[in-house]
This record gives sequence, C-alpha cells and structure tokens, in this order.
Amino acid sequence: MTMSETRLDAVRLDGAGPLYDQIRRAIRDLILGGAWTPGTAVPPEHALMEQLGASRMTVHRALVQLAREGLITRRRRSGTIVASPPASHAMLDILSIPDEVRRLGQAYAFDVLSRRDGRPTAEVALRFGLKRSDNIVHLGALHRSGGCPHVLEERVIHLATVPAAAQERFAATPPGDWLLQNSLWSQAEHAISAVAADSAEAQLLAIAPGEPCLLVERRTWNQDAPVTAVRLLYPGTRHRFVGRFGPYGQV
Repeated sequence: MTMSETRLDAVRLDGAGPLYDQIRRAIRDLILGGAWTPGTAVPPEHALMEQLGASRMTVHRALVQLAREGLITRRRRSGTIVASPPASHAMLDILSIPDEVRRLGQAYAFDVLSRRDGRPTAEVALRFGLKRSDNIVHLGALHRSGGCPHVLEERVIHLATVPAAAQERFAATPPGDWLLQNSLWSQAEHAISAVAADSAEAQLLAIAPGEPCLLVERRTWNQDAPVTAVRLLYPGTRHRFVGRFGPYGQV
C-alpha cells in the first residue's frame, strides 16, 4: 500500500450528521491528532469521492471549510496540504523565546528543570484552570540569554490535542518552539501582570526574593480543543514589552 493510499484509508467517517461535516471532522481529527503533520499531502477530491462514496460538491464543501479553519492550504497546481502552524512574534502573538534572545544579540540556551506526565496535581489544576482528569505534560524550564537567566517557564501541554508531546524530550528545541513547529492553534488568550518573585523563583532568576517580575500567561486552542497553557516569569527590571498599534489592531 502506498503512502497516499494509507492516508486515504485513514479517513474514517463517524456516521453522525451531514456527509460533508463527517468528512471535515475526519480530516480535522487526523490533523489535530498529529497523524497528518504540516506539509502532508491531503488526498485529492476525486480519490476522496471514490473512497467515501461522496459527490464532488460534498467533498469540495468539506475541504473549503477546513481551509477556512486554517487547517489545510489549497493550491491549484500542487494540490492540498496540511497547513503549517502560524509563527509570529508581536507582543500579543506567540513568542519564540530563542528569537527574542537572539534579537538582543545574545547567545541562547535553555534547560528543562522538571517534567511530569499524566493527570495534574490539585495545585497545577488550579493554577492552569485544568480538570483533574486532563492528561498533560507539565514542564518547567529556564531560558538563558548570554549565560544569564532570561525567563522562567512553566507549561502544560494537552496530550489529547498534541499526543506527540508524550514522546518528545525537548532536548534540542524548547517547548514553545516545538509546539509552533508541531501543532496548530486558532485562538490565543494573553495576559500580563506584575508579581513578586518567591524564593524559589528568585533563586532560579538570580534576583532577590520579592523583586518585581512580569508574568506573561498565555493559553492557546485549536478550535475548541486546548493546546497549551504557559506562565512566563520575566525579571521586571530587565524586560519590557512593546507593541505598536492603530485603531484597527497592531501595525
């Protein structure tokens, strides 16, 4: 069986609702579940029609909706592929910490300080607004700029949405950048607040306990499925966030 035939065989309908929506959900689930990674060729319309017993209009409608959702990219000559995840670095968008450090002209490095897979503890569930039944990867990491602490990261990744995270060790690529490369997101929630570093945080960031810090909290979803939630703690005296915007958004 060829790779194209394998992908076609993976499109399984659930029998619930209109046929075009069954096709849309089947392909969506393959993408969100990580079976079809960015750049994967989506079977052509005629092959999906034959495999699924659907009309061209029905298959076309499903693919158009997936393109509107940002999950696939349709190209007239080269066919349809799974879309690459968005990666931008404006203040209220998804930040790449390595890029952030390199823009400062500094060498970047990071260490994963802790990891726990499975159900969240009561404390972690409360901090990130999780259900105790959620299956997650819970990570702690320290990012460095020019050898000095830059930002302290605490992150949860939802394994139901990003199952590949269970096998990833994050040895070469930090969690945030790995997610930009290996998952899709369609919505983000972003908040910045001022907090005082506790003794453990202060030690890791090489600052005095109680020193003011900027806490960046971000959550992302793909449609209604949660992808990740992260808390980024920056020493307040070393950082500021700048955004430029007009009456219709950022510029």
